[in-house]
Amino acid sequence: MADPIKRIVIVGGGTTGWMAAASLSRYVQDKDMTLTLIESPDINTVGVGEATIPNFVDFNRNLGINDADLIKATQATFKLGIEFEEWSQKGERFFHPFAAYGAPIENLDFHQYINKLNAEGKQLDIEDYSFPIQLAKKGGFAQPNPNQNNPLAQYSYAYHIDAVLYAKFLTEFSVKRGVNHILANVSEVKLNAENGFIQALTLDNGKHIEGDLFIDCSGFKGVLIEGAMGIGLDDLSHLLPCDSAVAVQTELVGEPTPYTRAIAKEAGWQWCIPLQHRMGNGYIYSSKFTTDEEAKQSLLDSVKGRRITDVKTFKFPLGRRKVSWHKNCFALGLAAGFLEPLESLGISLIQTALAKLMTFFPDMSFNQADIDEVNRLHNDELDRIVDFLLVHYKLTQRTDTAFWRYCQEMPIPKTLEHKIAMYKNRGHVVMYDNESFQQASWLSMFYGFNVTPSRYDVRLDHFNSSAIAENLAQMKTQITMAANNCLSHQAFIDKHCKANNDVKNQ
Repeated sequence: MADPIKRIVIVGGGTTGWMAAASLSRYVQDKDMTLTLIESPDINTVGVGEATIPNFVDFNRNLGINDADLIKATQATFKLGIEFEEWSQKGERFFHPFAAYGAPIENLDFHQYINKLNAEGKQLDIEDYSFPIQLAKKGGFAQPNPNQNNPLAQYSYAYHIDAVLYAKFLTEFSVKRGVNHILANVSEVKLNAENGFIQALTLDNGKHIEGDLFIDCSGFKGVLIEGAMGIGLDDLSHLLPCDSAVAVQTELVGEPTPYTRAIAKEAGWQWCIPLQHRMGNGYIYSSKFTTDEEAKQSLLDSVKGRRITDVKTFKFPLGRRKVSWHKNCFALGLAAGFLEPLESLGISLIQTALAKLMTFFPDMSFNQADIDEVNRLHNDELDRIVDFLLVHYKLTQRTDTAFWRYCQEMPIPKTLEHKIAMYKNRGHVVMYDNESFQQASWLSMFYGFNVTPSRYDVRLDHFNSSAIAENLAQMKTQITMAANNCLSHQAFIDKHCKANNDVKNQ
């Protein structure tokens, strides 16, 4: 049996590096193992505001972090999902919730009952059968009751956080648990001449850091995985249409919404992420269809509240490393690649990559079969995510700008072609292995973009339509009453987790 890993070195701080440090700090407890994080003092954090998905809540709980402590420290608000405005057509909107719609009846998918009744002219709105959607529309929030045996009340939620404050929070958390924190830049990476493994790092302060496993959290540069090992990037710009962004922070106007807003614009889309102390705004766009100046002006014309930061412009390479794990180097976050943040997956991809690393944690042999399996799982996960991101663009009915006309005509992977075709044919949602988004998420897209199946599940012909309609009417009433009885989002925060004033405006 090979010797165990004894020295883990993380290069890069920020959200990615400190999530890795916090997670691994639990793993190294009671082991003969050291954990060192090297963070550049010269990197300016962006701090545009970060939206998450529900596994982020689980990640922090698994670290032993108290929910309220985290929310207060990061000026967080709650997120029940994403509202998409003007994506299908101008003036239309729909909601992507963190929950299934309705409840299965006789073991048949709930949405097929909606399809059957709509085919008969009933014109039901599937959003009426989602508690988090109705709660979001009323500007309310409630935590799910784990003891309630009611499928209509089963839903998840996430947070909007200040990513800069979150990194600071995890820094303190990790250092208290023994992580060695070094502020310095990596000036040289020494590779083993015989096997190409990373052997040691030389820092600009003269220190020499040796390690066994190196985790690259150095952002787009990929100081280790790219700079030293030259892995290369698989370009995805031929698939994903947006390659640039402008962002600005503004004062919060009114109460924060319990959801992220994603607003379709001339050449891309705008995000609105409310925190307790400010609003994060940004415009993701295609440089082929608008200029940086036009995008900047479009963003500034649409934001509310006084600007509290300068506008920042970003260019990002759309793609992924050819492998995210190579020899004894594991790339994480932006060092592993970038897909646009349309469904708030940035932090989630850090979590899922860490989970893969833990599952296949190496010893000093660095078994190639383990490495290959992690890379396969990672690539499959990204392929399915690309499909989900593309469906937001491909199904649009907008023809008012060249960008949206291009989106309707652009080529898509055969996996997505098949998924769309199957839903259009019979309302069936194809689910592949390693999907990040489940059936309800795909349904929110198909309904949101007004995709009507040619037929429904024929097994429903055995059920009486009047009985189905009555059952659904009862569900709708139950959901509406429950949403009406909840606190507003702001009232819930004020009562349970209002941030302290001393972290305002950081």
